[in-house]
Amino acid sequence: MDTERATQFRSEVRTFVQEVVSALGLELEAQVQDHQDGLCVELSGAEATELLRRKGEGLDALQQVVNAAYRRDLEEGHRIVVDACGFRQGKDNELRQMARFLMDRVKATGGAQELGPLNSYSRRIVHLEVGTDPELASESQGDGAAKRVIISRKP
Repeated sequence: MDTERATQFRSEVRTFVQEVVSALGLELEAQVQDHQDGLCVELSGAEATELLRRKGEGLDALQQVVNAAYRRDLEEGHRIVVDACGFRQGKDNELRQMARFLMDRVKATGGAQELGPLNSYSRRIVHLEVGTDPELASESQGDGAAKRVIISRKP
């Protein structure tokens, strides 16, 4: 995507997110920035915490809607991350820490370790973290929202 198109795309995403949160009755400001895996939409405002209730379910739902709306416009492997009050970043760091802890246990015991159930975004974070270790592998098992990540030694 050329620079002009990328700028236009960020603007479209920002406008779309602003319209969705406005339709939800929330007064929030959206800022869109480049992210290692695509774009990051950071929401700010006094009502941002409304999206964080019930372990961030509102934020997860908004992220799914945004990614569904722009899936075809994103490069393969890229996605749009929606965050508010640094919530997602904090959760991502927790997941990475938990994955590293379980990776160490797999190496120490030789047995597989299980993490979950996790949504697709969270599973991806774990798979990427496990992928940094050439001795270990990860795979998703289960159905729907009950999918778990199994971390084990490579055969």
